[in-house]
Amino acid sequence: MTEQEPLVSIRNLRVNFNTYQGVVKVLNGIDLDIHEREVIGLVGETGCGKSVTSLAILRLIDYPGEIVEGEVWFQGKNLLELSEEEMRDIRGNRIAMIFQDPTTYLNPVFNIGDQIAEAIALHQRHLFVGREAERSSPFRRSGFDQAVKERVIQVLQLVRMPDPEKVMRQYPHELSGGMKQRCMIAIGLSCNPDLLIADEATTNLDVTIQAKVLDLMVALRAETGASMVMITHDMGVVAETCDRVAVMYAGDIVEEADVISLFDRPSHPYTMGLLEAIPKLHYEEDEELRTIRGTVPNLIDPPPGCRFHPRCLHATEICQQEKPRRTRLGPSHFVACHHVHEIHRT
Repeated sequence: MTEQEPLVSIRNLRVNFNTYQGVVKVLNGIDLDIHEREVIGLVGETGCGKSVTSLAILRLIDYPGEIVEGEVWFQGKNLLELSEEEMRDIRGNRIAMIFQDPTTYLNPVFNIGDQIAEAIALHQRHLFVGREAERSSPFRRSGFDQAVKERVIQVLQLVRMPDPEKVMRQYPHELSGGMKQRCMIAIGLSCNPDLLIADEATTNLDVTIQAKVLDLMVALRAETGASMVMITHDMGVVAETCDRVAVMYAGDIVEEADVISLFDRPSHPYTMGLLEAIPKLHYEEDEELRTIRGTVPNLIDPPPGCRFHPRCLHATEICQQEKPRRTRLGPSHFVACHHVHEIHRT
């Protein structure tokens, strides 16, 4: 991909959730690099660990979850070793996250301008006149600096919000779903982060608004230069927006490749199953929608060896006994499968 040092480098990351039924082994020692100015997609079925990976990067895994092992390197620092005060300076400032349901994450009792300005107030205090202003609600007290208001308008303009001066005085219930999602993106971009994580940012939107938001994300990548992680289960979103993609299954990254290589020559049986399951516009009279047999495993007692082997048509005895190592198929193409070479040749 590139010889430059990755912006974020995840190594052997393991996350467990301690429940009454047992320990849920959500992340099974994943490795992943995120490079500067690239968009990487994290794809897979619900429950495969995509969102947990993003929360672990920001160290937002709450009880009963815990990061039990691993490293997350960001610009020369292991985030898992930093103090909570140091992490607060990174969250929302250097690394920002857009959550999938803006109705849940936008505060209904504060207007949009207040909520965008909150991140600016926390991480860019030099824009405020005095200490009292730092603790105040930005648009209700005279201590609020005009520079912050201008920055709020600027980020609303950046996300193509119509009439930003009106919107910043409105409350979440006064906005449509698409406008609320744009506000979430604006909050994420307000402090010019190096990395923006979008956790299924278009899932709850109708298809026309979803297309507009995706176009916006592509444009923002070019304008801001920020790296992005697009978490999704939609392979169409990946094809539209990403440079590279990591396919997750039951807490493992089973395949990682540039987008063209992944769609042209998928090499892990799970990736192949995902692509074959995408509905087509036209079917033959006797053709059926393809599915991946079986169900996602219980991660309290996951299958030994390769976690995909109970559902895999290529599984053999070794698949049941040993976890496969990452095999390089190209400059940026990695697959974790015992039979990758014979599958890749077919």
